[in-house]
Amino acid sequence: MRQIVLDTETTGLDPAQGHRIIEIGCVELINRRLTGNHFHQYLQPDRDIDAAAVEIHGITTAFLADKPRFGEIAEEFLTFIRGAELIIHNAPFDVGFINHELKLLGRDYGPLPEYCTVLDTLERARRLNPGQRNNLDALCKRYNIDNSQRELHGALLDAEILADVYLAMTGGQVTLSLEGTRDAGMAPAALVKRLDANRPPLKVIHATAEEAAGHEDYLRMMSEKNGGICLWTRPGTSDVGDGP
Repeated sequence: MRQIVLDTETTGLDPAQGHRIIEIGCVELINRRLTGNHFHQYLQPDRDIDAAAVEIHGITTAFLADKPRFGEIAEEFLTFIRGAELIIHNAPFDVGFINHELKLLGRDYGPLPEYCTVLDTLERARRLNPGQRNNLDALCKRYNIDNSQRELHGALLDAEILADVYLAMTGGQVTLSLEGTRDAGMAPAALVKRLDANRPPLKVIHATAEEAAGHEDYLRMMSEKNGGICLWTRPGTSDVGDGP
Protein backbone atom coordinates (compact mmCIF):
# COMPACT_ATOMS: atom_id res chain seq x y z
CA MET A 1 0.00 0.00 0.00
CA ARG A 2 1.55 3.29 -1.13
CA GLN A 3 0.44 6.50 0.54
CA ILE A 4 1.71 10.05 0.08
CA VAL A 5 1.35 12.53 2.94
CA LEU A 6 1.00 15.98 1.36
CA ASP A 7 0.89 19.60 2.43
CA THR A 8 1.01 22.92 0.57
CA GLU A 9 1.66 26.55 1.37
CA THR A 10 -0.10 29.24 -0.65
CA THR A 11 -0.24 32.98 -1.33
CA GLY A 12 -3.66 33.22 0.31
CA LEU A 13 -6.84 31.36 1.12
CA ASP A 14 -8.84 31.13 -2.11
CA PRO A 15 -7.69 30.02 -5.58
CA ALA A 16 -10.86 31.59 -7.02
CA GLN A 17 -9.31 34.95 -6.09
CA GLY A 18 -6.13 34.14 -8.01
CA HIS A 19 -4.10 32.74 -5.14
CA ARG A 20 -1.46 30.18 -6.00
CA ILE A 21 0.61 27.37 -4.47
CA ILE A 22 4.10 28.41 -3.40
CA GLU A 23 5.33 25.21 -1.74
CA ILE A 24 4.52 21.51 -2.02
CA GLY A 25 5.85 18.91 0.41
CA CYS A 26 5.22 15.16 0.21
CA VAL A 27 6.56 12.14 2.10
CA GLU A 28 6.03 8.54 1.09
CA LEU A 29 4.61 5.71 3.19
CA ILE A 30 4.65 2.11 1.97
CA ASN A 31 2.76 -0.40 4.12
CA ARG A 32 2.55 2.28 6.84
CA ARG A 33 6.32 2.79 6.97
CA LEU A 34 8.18 5.98 6.08
CA THR A 35 10.51 5.21 3.19
CA GLY A 36 12.60 8.40 3.26
CA ASN A 37 11.42 9.16 -0.28
CA HIS A 38 9.94 12.63 -0.62
CA PHE A 39 8.99 15.40 -3.04
CA HIS A 40 9.59 19.03 -2.12
CA GLN A 41 9.43 22.17 -4.23
CA TYR A 42 9.08 25.92 -3.75
CA LEU A 43 7.19 27.65 -6.56
CA GLN A 44 7.10 31.07 -8.21
CA PRO A 45 3.45 32.23 -8.05
CA ASP A 46 3.72 35.28 -10.33
CA ARG A 47 1.81 37.36 -7.79
CA ASP A 48 2.19 38.93 -4.36
CA ILE A 49 1.73 36.91 -1.18
CA ASP A 50 -0.83 38.12 1.35
CA ALA A 51 0.77 39.55 4.47
CA ALA A 52 -1.34 37.25 6.66
CA ALA A 53 -0.02 34.25 4.74
CA VAL A 54 3.60 35.36 5.18
CA GLU A 55 3.01 35.53 8.93
CA ILE A 56 1.96 31.87 8.86
CA HIS A 57 4.67 30.32 6.67
CA GLY A 58 7.37 33.00 6.44
CA ILE A 59 7.82 32.59 2.67
CA THR A 60 8.39 35.88 0.84
CA THR A 61 8.02 36.99 -2.76
CA ALA A 62 11.74 37.75 -2.91
CA PHE A 63 12.64 34.22 -1.80
CA LEU A 64 10.50 32.73 -4.59
CA ALA A 65 11.80 35.00 -7.37
CA ASP A 66 14.12 32.34 -8.87
CA LYS A 67 11.94 29.30 -8.17
CA PRO A 68 10.23 27.28 -10.95
CA ARG A 69 6.56 27.68 -11.81
CA PHE A 70 4.06 24.89 -11.22
CA GLY A 71 3.96 23.99 -14.91
CA GLU A 72 7.69 23.24 -14.84
CA ILE A 73 7.36 20.63 -12.09
CA ALA A 74 3.86 19.32 -12.78
CA GLU A 75 4.96 16.11 -14.52
CA GLU A 76 7.46 15.25 -11.79
CA PHE A 77 4.87 15.92 -9.10
CA LEU A 78 2.14 13.87 -10.78
CA THR A 79 4.55 11.01 -11.39
CA PHE A 80 5.39 10.99 -7.67
CA ILE A 81 1.76 10.86 -6.50
CA ARG A 82 0.25 8.77 -9.31
CA GLY A 83 -1.66 5.71 -8.08
CA ALA A 84 -1.13 6.49 -4.40
CA GLU A 85 -3.55 7.48 -1.65
CA LEU A 86 -2.94 11.09 -0.68
CA ILE A 87 -3.16 11.83 3.06
CA ILE A 88 -3.96 15.51 3.62
CA HIS A 89 -5.12 17.49 6.65
CA ASN A 90 -8.11 19.59 5.55
CA ALA A 91 -7.95 18.04 2.09
CA PRO A 92 -10.48 20.34 0.34
CA PHE A 93 -8.07 23.26 0.77
CA ASP A 94 -5.00 21.60 -0.76
CA VAL A 95 -6.95 19.65 -3.39
CA GLY A 96 -8.73 22.84 -4.47
CA PHE A 97 -5.42 24.61 -4.99
CA ILE A 98 -3.83 21.69 -6.85
CA ASN A 99 -6.86 21.35 -9.12
CA HIS A 100 -6.67 25.08 -9.82
CA GLU A 101 -3.01 24.79 -10.81
CA LEU A 102 -3.76 21.81 -13.05
CA LYS A 103 -6.66 23.63 -14.69
CA LEU A 104 -4.40 26.60 -15.49
CA LEU A 105 -2.12 24.22 -17.44
CA GLY A 106 -4.89 23.38 -19.92
CA ARG A 107 -6.70 20.34 -21.26
CA ASP A 108 -3.73 17.99 -21.02
CA TYR A 109 -4.18 17.81 -17.25
CA GLY A 110 -7.23 16.49 -15.41
CA PRO A 111 -8.21 17.08 -11.78
CA LEU A 112 -6.43 15.33 -8.94
CA PRO A 113 -8.87 12.36 -8.62
CA GLU A 114 -7.69 11.20 -12.05
CA TYR A 115 -4.27 10.51 -10.56
CA CYS A 116 -4.88 9.29 -7.01
CA THR A 117 -7.35 8.98 -4.14
CA VAL A 118 -7.50 11.29 -1.13
CA LEU A 119 -7.92 10.69 2.61
CA ASP A 120 -8.73 13.72 4.79
CA THR A 121 -7.18 13.36 8.26
CA LEU A 122 -9.11 16.37 9.56
CA GLU A 123 -12.40 14.65 8.74
CA ARG A 124 -11.18 11.46 10.41
CA ALA A 125 -9.94 13.33 13.48
CA ARG A 126 -13.32 15.04 13.87
CA ARG A 127 -15.06 11.65 13.83
CA LEU A 128 -12.64 10.28 16.44
CA ASN A 129 -12.61 13.40 18.63
CA PRO A 130 -15.95 15.22 18.21
CA GLY A 131 -16.13 18.63 19.82
CA GLN A 132 -12.35 18.90 20.29
CA ARG A 133 -9.69 20.93 18.51
CA ASN A 134 -8.30 18.92 15.62
CA ASN A 135 -5.72 21.15 14.00
CA LEU A 136 -2.25 19.69 13.51
CA ASP A 137 -0.80 21.21 16.68
CA ALA A 138 -3.68 19.87 18.79
CA LEU A 139 -3.30 16.40 17.28
CA CYS A 140 0.44 16.43 17.97
CA LYS A 141 -0.31 17.10 21.62
CA ARG A 142 -3.05 14.44 21.73
CA TYR A 143 -0.85 11.74 20.18
CA ASN A 144 2.45 12.79 21.82
CA ILE A 145 4.11 13.81 18.55
CA ASP A 146 7.15 16.10 18.88
CA ASN A 147 6.53 19.22 16.79
CA SER A 148 9.01 21.45 18.60
CA GLN A 149 10.71 22.33 15.28
CA ARG A 150 7.47 23.81 13.94
CA GLU A 151 7.85 27.54 14.66
CA LEU A 152 6.40 28.39 11.24
CA HIS A 153 4.33 26.32 8.86
CA GLY A 154 6.30 24.60 6.11
CA ALA A 155 4.90 22.11 3.61
CA LEU A 156 7.55 19.41 3.96
CA LEU A 157 7.86 19.71 7.75
CA ASP A 158 4.08 19.67 8.15
CA ALA A 159 3.84 16.61 5.87
CA GLU A 160 6.41 14.79 8.01
CA ILE A 161 4.54 15.69 11.20
CA LEU A 162 1.20 14.71 9.66
CA ALA A 163 2.66 11.31 8.71
CA ASP A 164 3.45 10.68 12.39
CA VAL A 165 0.00 11.90 13.45
CA TYR A 166 -1.74 9.73 10.85
CA LEU A 167 0.15 6.60 11.91
CA ALA A 168 -0.68 7.25 15.56
CA MET A 169 -4.29 8.14 14.87
CA THR A 170 -4.94 5.02 12.78
CA GLY A 171 -2.81 2.61 14.82
CA GLY A 172 -5.79 0.98 16.58
CA GLN A 173 -5.40 -0.34 20.11
CA VAL A 174 -2.09 0.67 21.63
CA THR A 175 -2.58 0.34 25.38
CA LEU A 176 -5.03 -1.36 27.72
CA SER A 177 -6.16 0.58 30.78
CA LEU A 178 -6.42 -0.99 34.24
CA GLU A 179 -10.20 -0.96 33.92
CA GLY A 180 -9.94 -3.11 30.82
CA THR A 181 -11.08 -0.39 28.43
CA ARG A 182 -9.19 0.26 25.24
CA ASP A 183 -7.28 3.48 24.69
CA ALA A 184 -7.51 3.27 20.92
CA GLY A 185 -5.20 5.38 18.86
CA MET A 186 -3.28 6.93 21.75
CA ALA A 187 0.19 5.97 20.67
CA PRO A 188 3.14 6.66 22.97
CA ALA A 189 5.75 8.96 21.49
CA ALA A 190 8.21 6.05 21.29
CA LEU A 191 5.99 4.33 18.73
CA VAL A 192 6.10 7.22 16.28
CA LYS A 193 9.74 8.26 16.48
CA ARG A 194 11.57 7.82 13.21
CA LEU A 195 14.39 5.30 13.10
CA ASP A 196 17.77 6.19 11.69
CA ALA A 197 17.77 5.22 8.01
CA ASN A 198 21.46 4.26 8.31
CA ARG A 199 21.00 1.97 11.29
CA PRO A 200 22.64 -1.49 10.94
CA PRO A 201 20.32 -4.35 9.96
CA LEU A 202 18.88 -6.52 12.69
CA LYS A 203 20.83 -9.66 13.37
CA VAL A 204 18.97 -12.80 12.27
CA ILE A 205 19.69 -15.96 14.30
CA HIS A 206 18.63 -19.07 12.41
CA ALA A 207 17.58 -22.30 14.12
CA THR A 208 20.18 -25.06 14.19
CA ALA A 209 19.44 -28.39 12.52
CA GLU A 210 18.91 -29.91 15.96
CA GLU A 211 16.44 -27.18 16.95
CA ALA A 212 14.55 -27.52 13.65
CA ALA A 213 14.29 -31.29 14.11
CA GLY A 214 13.02 -30.82 17.67
CA HIS A 215 10.41 -28.36 16.42
CA GLU A 216 9.16 -30.81 13.81
CA ASP A 217 8.96 -33.58 16.42
CA TYR A 218 6.88 -31.32 18.65
CA LEU A 219 4.48 -30.41 15.84
CA ARG A 220 4.16 -34.07 14.91
CA MET A 221 3.28 -34.89 18.52
CA MET A 222 0.64 -32.12 18.54
CA SER A 223 -0.83 -33.43 15.32
CA GLU A 224 -1.06 -36.99 16.66
CA LYS A 225 -2.75 -35.85 19.88
CA ASN A 226 -5.29 -33.80 17.91
CA GLY A 227 -6.46 -36.42 15.48
CA GLY A 228 -3.97 -35.57 12.76
CA ILE A 229 -4.77 -31.83 12.73
CA CYS A 230 -2.20 -29.15 13.49
CA LEU A 231 -2.60 -25.48 12.55
CA TRP A 232 1.13 -25.16 11.85
CA THR A 233 1.16 -27.92 9.23
CA ARG A 234 -0.62 -28.08 5.91
CA PRO A 235 -4.14 -29.54 6.12
CA GLY A 236 -4.38 -33.07 4.74
CA THR A 237 -0.69 -33.90 5.15
CA SER A 238 1.40 -35.35 7.94
CA ASP A 239 4.58 -33.63 6.77
CA VAL A 240 5.22 -31.04 9.46
CA GLY A 241 8.13 -29.67 7.47
CA ASP A 242 5.69 -28.30 4.87
CA GLY A 243 3.98 -25.91 7.25
CA PRO A 244 3.59 -22.22 6.35
